[in-house]
Amino acid sequence: MNDGRGLDTSQANRTEPPRRPADLADLTPEVLAKTAGRIADRAVAMDLTHWFWGEGVVLQGMMRLTPVHPFVTEFVDDHLRDGIELGHVNNLAPGAVCADLYGATGERRYADACERMLDWLRNDDAVTRAPGGAIEHWPGGVWADTVYMCGTFLIHYGLHADRPELIEEAGEQILAHAEILQHPETGLYAHGSHEGRTIWNFWGRANAWTALASVEYLEAGGAQSELIREVLRRQLLALAGHQPAHGVWDVLVDGQPENRGILETSATAGIAAAMLRAAALGIEPVRLRRSGWRALAGVHAYVTDAGMLTRTSAGTILQLLPFGYSVIRDDMIQPWGQGLALQAYAAALRETT
Repeated sequence: MNDGRGLDTSQANRTEPPRRPADLADLTPEVLAKTAGRIADRAVAMDLTHWFWGEGVVLQGMMRLTPVHPFVTEFVDDHLRDGIELGHVNNLAPGAVCADLYGATGERRYADACERMLDWLRNDDAVTRAPGGAIEHWPGGVWADTVYMCGTFLIHYGLHADRPELIEEAGEQILAHAEILQHPETGLYAHGSHEGRTIWNFWGRANAWTALASVEYLEAGGAQSELIREVLRRQLLALAGHQPAHGVWDVLVDGQPENRGILETSATAGIAAAMLRAAALGIEPVRLRRSGWRALAGVHAYVTDAGMLTRTSAGTILQLLPFGYSVIRDDMIQPWGQGLALQAYAAALRETT
């Protein structure tokens, strides 16, 4: 259906109404913990096999919930024995938990794997950079995803190996990506750029990736914290300003007509986690804590009894038109949905226990 302005609103017109969010009084520590446990159990049952970004997001979510979860150790050990796959920045996402295992155990094999990933990042021809230094997700394209997949690896390894220069490298990437992708007026992040031109589609999961990476950097106490704190503050306040009353943001968070009312839960979960953690750092604590809990209450309504987060979009490449973001997979579990949900519940549990 064309709305007269050349916009395809057919998907938006057919979308189902939002579910009623959970009552905050019902989100007790016991309920949060049991729900998170179901989400983790369902993620384990997915039979994750690749050393890639979806798996990395799940593993990081589990580590936020339960330090050194048995599934995490088994997954990483199996891959180190068989040989990890490297070829894209998305392969670095599991590296953050490999670094965490090194910090927890001191076992050299985890550090050796991190060193291999770091060498690949520094020296492989597949890793290209934009003129300002931002690592490209694909040659010619800077994506918000990279800040999380690569940045969390650098931050976690920097912390556990006592190498602050790696944390600063992640900070430089956050700022280089913000220069390209954060809108100078709204503070929201676009998904990415194409051939040097930013495509201003304010995709929810792009905002989740960048906000979580920024929070991780601030929690690590990096030297560029003052700059990144302001970048994050502007972003999260902008997101709070666009949040609907039911808590769950549209797949494009600014109410773009072609996607208006098409809700997306994985982004909402990631943003909720970032807001609660940012509030704990003293960033607009009243506003962000309120918005973060509203988001979690909205997400809670989309977790099934079996622990699957529904209303999660599939793996999404950069779209040149807003309509391209309208596809949501209610019929299929997505690892990043499970992992970001774990991040949200872990952040909420830290507030209540």
